[in-house]
Amino acid sequence: MIGPRLKQLRQARGLSLEALAAEMGGIVTKQALSKYEQGKAKPSQVVLNKLAASLGVKSSYFWGESPVSMEFTGYRKGSGLRKRDQEKIESLVTQTLEERIGLQHLLRHENHIKMPCFSVKIIEDVESAAEEMRKTWALGVEPIASVVDVLEEHRIHVLEIQAGEKFDGISAIARDRQQVKAAAVVTRRGVPGERQRLNLAHELGHLVLKISPEVNEEKAAFRFGAAFLAPAMIIRREIGANRSFIQAQELLLLKQRFGLSIQALLYRLRDLDIITESYYRQWCIHISRLGWRKQEPMSLLPERPKWLRQAALHAFSEGAITQEDAERMLGEPLHTDQPLSLVERRAFMKLPIEERRRILAEQAEQMATHYEQDPEWKELQGGDIVES
Repeated sequence: MIGPRLKQLRQARGLSLEALAAEMGGIVTKQALSKYEQGKAKPSQVVLNKLAASLGVKSSYFWGESPVSMEFTGYRKGSGLRKRDQEKIESLVTQTLEERIGLQHLLRHENHIKMPCFSVKIIEDVESAAEEMRKTWALGVEPIASVVDVLEEHRIHVLEIQAGEKFDGISAIARDRQQVKAAAVVTRRGVPGERQRLNLAHELGHLVLKISPEVNEEKAAFRFGAAFLAPAMIIRREIGANRSFIQAQELLLLKQRFGLSIQALLYRLRDLDIITESYYRQWCIHISRLGWRKQEPMSLLPERPKWLRQAALHAFSEGAITQEDAERMLGEPLHTDQPLSLVERRAFMKLPIEERRRILAEQAEQMATHYEQDPEWKELQGGDIVES
């Protein structure tokens, strides 16, 4: 069991075998690490402890089995993502979701979640699927202020990872005996807010759509994402059923309203037959000339996930995890304002048992002396006991 867990964690941390050997101070070679991962050799307890310290986990992590089986969807076909990068991303997502499932358990959150499922036999079915998704989550038809908040509110984890430009996003489901324990949508850190929002809605499509083999999966997920963020009814209400000309300033206002890029908005208008194919292509050429294909004006700020921070702080405050665990999960130091008594209790528990007994005995003696000398305490207790 050590091998698969070690490989998964090493890849999740973005370390090569050589880099991990260096991180451990050279006490083992990369060849030895490779043998551990392949199950051809077992590390000594000393080496295992050093591995755990270098990878930021407890040594018991390597002996446990993964509590879930992972299912990944949503890789963009033809994206050019290397197999090595894909393995790193999947390992990182697996390790992160396992950790979050553990947090859910500590906080007594619901053990399983129910994922909606919508059948798509033709591409147009995506429109009704997006409408039903909004009804299921009681979102109405108005633009969504924060996609991240909506996803996290419905127990779908939003993961941001550092990755190259060839990676846009994936979705993942963690199952336990066919029941869904957790779901996640994953996006690349550092993209503009309008692109992030569509990526997240796109990956939600991969989670909830059951797409017929005759339908292009990527096109269906993309259309679902756009329909989820900009429902057809409100688009037609605000833009019109048919347009032959649209000003750039109007598109910029619509971008702010719906949280979609200009390019995605134009694609959406073409899908809904509000603009013609030829007018859409004219705009594509114009966008290239303006240099907006890679960077549009009036970019939105990326939305920030909140669930992990809140859950980690909650678990830490209740003593369910250590400050070190919380800081590792969040990737940043915690500036806590915990009560001094809690700090003292934790420091006390780290003392040797004999020292703890000595301190407790001294405190007991001091308290006994205090109560013997306190007349009010004696009155409260009914005074001295007198035999008759």
